[in-house]
Amino acid sequence: KAVAELTTVSAEFQTAGKGQRGNSWEAEKEKNLLFSFVLYPTFLEARCQFILSQIISLSIKEELDRWSDEITIKWPNDIFVGDKKICGILIENVFEGDTVARSIVGIGVNLSNPLPAELKNTATSVYEITGRKADIDTFTATLAYNLYQKYTIDEYRQSLGILGKKIKIIRGDETYEGVAKDVLPNGNLLLESGEILSAAEITVR
Repeated sequence: KAVAELTTVSAEFQTAGKGQRGNSWEAEKEKNLLFSFVLYPTFLEARCQFILSQIISLSIKEELDRWSDEITIKWPNDIFVGDKKICGILIENVFEGDTVARSIVGIGVNLSNPLPAELKNTATSVYEITGRKADIDTFTATLAYNLYQKYTIDEYRQSLGILGKKIKIIRGDETYEGVAKDVLPNGNLLLESGEILSAAEITVR
């Protein structure tokens, strides 16, 4: 192990943060929570790696619930307020055999920045929804505490905003609709039609 488990690196700002499927994340200086930490979940089978997403998503949601009653998890692990994104999560795993040897968890939360006009329809921040600027250190400490707690798949399901609802599915150039039924232990999304969707291949709206 190059560094101790839970070693955390934070940034004051970033201009080309890495997201899923090549998306980027920008953040102004000292206005947002931007950090990554390392885990060594060798106890976790590779097929159950989605449990990490559940724990982290729920931990962030618990803290954001203090600021809004409209917080939901957008499958697989983005955090939304209503229909606007407030937090992005990216987990990169390294496997050894059938287990997860190392995970790098990157989290970005929009805290105090008033958003530019071009983002107001798709994103939001704690400042935008409350009119108050969240203290980064306090927010980080509370979130870190939440992250150390254990959660269950049932709590994750209850926090998802799409189960039982019709969603738009985008797979490459193909777009169609379906009704989200459940999240499987491996993290895939089950539709009422029986179709199983992988977060690595599709986007839902």
